[in-house]
Parts: sequence; C-alpha cells; structure tokens
Amino acid sequence: MALSPGGIIAWLLVGLIAGWAAGKVSRGHGFGIIGDLVVGLIGALIGGLVAGAFIQGSVGFVGSIIVAFLGAIVLLALIRLLSGRRTTS
Repeated sequence: MALSPGGIIAWLLVGLIAGWAAGKVSRGHGFGIIGDLVVGLIGALIGGLVAGAFIQGSVGFVGSIIVAFLGAIVLLALIRLLSGRRTTS
C-alpha cells in the first residue's frame, strides 16, 4: 500500500489527523499534539501492515487517513489494555 501524495509531509499530516481523530473518538483525552502525532504515525504503520495484507495498490489520501485512524484506535486500545485502569483520588 502506498500513500498517493507521498513524502514525509503527507505522512505527518496523515499521522496527525489520524491520531487527533482517534484521541477524540476513544475514551479519555488525547496525548497532546506530539503524542497524537506519534500515536497516529504508529497507528498508520499498524494499519498499513494489516490493510496491506488485504488491499493491493494505493488507497489515496483519504483511504490512508482511514487506515491510519483504524490502526491508531487499535494502538490506543492496546495502550489502555496494557496500562491498566487509572484511579483518581
């Protein structure tokens, strides 16, 4: 799978959008702009690996955002699962 516009700027933009959207959709708050970018980029990697097994060719910019978003949601679920529940006093 390839990102149509290509380039590092496009990947950063996809990661930022996906991380921000995943932070808004999932319970709790985002991790700030840098944290959301990192979650989005790692989510894009996870989503790309999984979707690459099923989709051949380019999915375009919007498709890349969707794949990265789904990967970021999976990543956030794993982070919450491994970190356990936090209690506030």
